[in-house]
Amino acid sequence: MNSLFSPINRDLSGLHVLVTAGPTHEAIDPVRYIGNHSTGKMGYAVADVLAERGATVTLVSGPTNLTAQHHAITVIRVRSAAEMYEACLDYFPTASITVLAAAVADYTPKVVANRKIKKQETAFMLELVRTVDIAASLGQQKSDDQFMVGFALETDNELANAQAKLVSKNLDLIVLNSLRDEGAAFGHDTNQITILHRDGGIHRFGLKAKREVARDIVDEIIVALNTAHLN
Repeated sequence: MNSLFSPINRDLSGLHVLVTAGPTHEAIDPVRYIGNHSTGKMGYAVADVLAERGATVTLVSGPTNLTAQHHAITVIRVRSAAEMYEACLDYFPTASITVLAAAVADYTPKVVANRKIKKQETAFMLELVRTVDIAASLGQQKSDDQFMVGFALETDNELANAQAKLVSKNLDLIVLNSLRDEGAAFGHDTNQITILHRDGGIHRFGLKAKREVARDIVDEIIVALNTAHLN
């Protein structure tokens, strides 16, 4: 099925969009870190489609091997959840749309060793502390004329958990992934999503290439923005 809007339609011209993508790496010592399997492919695809549609995009990217292709995308590279949060604070105030696609670590080591930790004891205890919830923090700061999109990767009670995040983080739209869907989520060139709107709308999509998924997400954002303007 074709995208709802033509890819050459520059209906986001004049808007600044903030996108986050990729994982974060939480340092344990100079050579080790806590991370996840995110490649950043979904966030980079969304950034590219937004730029195609006319937006000026700031892409805050965790560690990836990807390169943004569109000239309207400025990439801010970060490593940790704290660095990603600080970058978001810098660019969020001027963003009309924010898409939080990064897989940000929920916990980070309380103490980071300044030298490589040598193997000694049979057991090794690592104390972790919570990172800042970027979506929740930005959601508290969001003004009425800003639009926020979050992502939820779930394994159980997917819809209920995504709906709870949509409300608790003050999002306008949330993109749900399930790890139980074959060919979806981390590491794949394809994805399968369900999009939940703040007004209660739920739209399910089949398995597609991530580029096509990005177009679906951007289409849903534009539909929601147009609906809000009409109300």
